[in-house]
Amino acid sequence: MNILKISLMVGLIGLASPALAEDAKPEASKAAVEAPKPEAPKPEAPKAAVPTEESNCTDGIDNDGDGLQDCGDNDCYEKDVCKSDGGPENTDARCSDWIDNDEDGYIDCSDKDCLTGVVKVCKGSWKGPLTQAGAQPSTSNEDLPALGAGETVEDLIGKHGDKDGERNDQLCSDGIDNDKDGRTDCADFGCRFDPNVSVCRGNPGMRFSIVGNISMEYDLANEAFDTRFSKLQLRSFGPMPFIQDSFYLVSMRTEKTPRLTFAMFQVPLGDGHFVNVNSGGGGLSNGMVLSSAKNLLLDPAFYLYSAFDQGNGAAVEFSGPVDTDGLAFYRAYVAGGSGLFTGNVGGRYFSYDNTNFTYGGGVSLQLNILGHHNRWDSQFLYTSASPVVALALGVKYDQRAQERYTAMNARLFYRWSNLIGSIESYTKREFEFQSWQTSYNVTLGYLIWPRHLMLGLDYGQFIAGDMELPPAQLETELKRQKDETMWRAALHWYFFRNVGVATLLYRDRKLSSNDPTNPETEEERELRLEIQYRF
Repeated sequence: MNILKISLMVGLIGLASPALAEDAKPEASKAAVEAPKPEAPKPEAPKAAVPTEESNCTDGIDNDGDGLQDCGDNDCYEKDVCKSDGGPENTDARCSDWIDNDEDGYIDCSDKDCLTGVVKVCKGSWKGPLTQAGAQPSTSNEDLPALGAGETVEDLIGKHGDKDGERNDQLCSDGIDNDKDGRTDCADFGCRFDPNVSVCRGNPGMRFSIVGNISMEYDLANEAFDTRFSKLQLRSFGPMPFIQDSFYLVSMRTEKTPRLTFAMFQVPLGDGHFVNVNSGGGGLSNGMVLSSAKNLLLDPAFYLYSAFDQGNGAAVEFSGPVDTDGLAFYRAYVAGGSGLFTGNVGGRYFSYDNTNFTYGGGVSLQLNILGHHNRWDSQFLYTSASPVVALALGVKYDQRAQERYTAMNARLFYRWSNLIGSIESYTKREFEFQSWQTSYNVTLGYLIWPRHLMLGLDYGQFIAGDMELPPAQLETELKRQKDETMWRAALHWYFFRNVGVATLLYRDRKLSSNDPTNPETEEERELRLEIQYRF
């Protein structure tokens, strides 16, 4: 009975299922009919046409997509906004507007007027200012006065409150307002804009510098030519890490043999006083320490220091101001060494059987009679400069391979507008041979055409004097101490700022031996064309 009921129920369900399925179809069809159809895609709006030429010549945008913008695009060349106004090209805006504003044939960063400490858009390969401790203070262009017609930033030196007393790497990195004009180091106009200053060019950390000279010489006496790299000087300099207001300089010169020509490590003692350890300061004259790139006649007058100053060794110097107004400065040193060549490092070199040890010491006082002068300042002028008159007086005692002597040095330095020069004398009394020796040199420079041409002249003599007790044999430096007269003339052309300099130099030199057993006279006449690149 139960089986019969189950069978009947299954049958009824089976009959009912097709009916249920059929009842669902009309609803599904209805839903399908009523479902909204997807909208057809709308047509895309037409793209804006790219201009076929630069449509705006002052918006800083490459409107026509040809890779050139504004006045750099030929489309803008004839537009009034791209015409030169004849004004100076010396600001960020005018050095990036694609216009030859001053009509000198050079546009923007190709114009040397844009390569200054004021313009920031032409940095070249220099890195920007450092941010860690020890970085030089940043400088702003907002404190600069307006430049007059034809002026560049170099013309600001010595004006508008600047006392023009800081113009070299040493003074521009010592942390002191040396000339007391309210601007310290790289904030000083001289440090910022004198092209001889390197430490304020953007990166005050360790820097490297190169001086390379290519020379073609004609020996008029022997009728012989010589062309060569006459000088390659490699320098590293900058502040010493962790020592505030310090400075170092290491210079190597490669000629016949590579040699260290100068090393200096300067550490502050406070209140503007310094201790300086160096390899070339064992003397009173500037001849041995002034870089060849700062020497108006390319090389120092040999007779001015050879017989008087040490040619080798190491020196410890103490220097600083005597008064609070910066009118007087002292320098005191002790030095010692051995050998013949300037800058030998390590070891000892003696000639013959002479083993006297070289040592000495001296003091010097400099008086700034007018303006501010420093012994590291360049003898070159690039633009007109402020008036300066300074006098330096010094005395020393030295012992060398065959000599013992005292010496006195005097130097008068002057600078006035386009004129620069010095008068220097050196005199010594030699004790071993009972003789007097003296020398003098007069140097004159005149900036004929600012930023273009400068003339340099010098004349001088060395008078060896007679020896009352001459040695049996002249050794080392004594062999080179001959009566000498020399004059030189040099015409310098700044063909790329003060970095590239071409010089035509004439030298006339006469030497007479002071050896009575072998009297001889030499004459040298030389014409030299020298191209110097320094940075």
